[in-house]
Amino acid sequence: MTIAIGADHGGFRLKNEIVEFLKNIGYVVNDLGTYSEEPADYPDYARAVSQEVLLKRADRGILICGSGVGACVAANKFPGIRAAICHDTFSARQGVEDDNINILCLGARVIGNELAKDIVKIWLSASFSGTERHRRRLSKVEEIEKESLKGRS
Repeated sequence: MTIAIGADHGGFRLKNEIVEFLKNIGYVVNDLGTYSEEPADYPDYARAVSQEVLLKRADRGILICGSGVGACVAANKFPGIRAAICHDTFSARQGVEDDNINILCLGARVIGNELAKDIVKIWLSASFSGTERHRRRLSKVEEIEKESLKGRS
């Protein structure tokens, strides 16, 4: 499985920890930056990671900023992206099983490195349940995306 990962300056250190963690447990990692603690804008990394997922060059994506909020907002602007902030293992697992999230957003200033690793591991081990009620709900989300795109001129 290939994971695309990106972070702004606020998430730089945690991103590096997660990249090494993922490599050590056998994942292919596409590190899209940032590569320093110099100020960087989270929408740039949300775009890069989202495009990797949408173009199927990555199976899933991880975005990290200070709170996780900005990166999550930006990623969810892309039709087909289902990004969620998860600062606990239950949400990470449930987010995949019920909502088929494809981008995990983390707040480097909210959680520590070890919890982040636990969340990532559980998120990656989860799979979409495919039950009728969850497929029905995701279809409704997709319909909202289509309606929104039609409304643009």
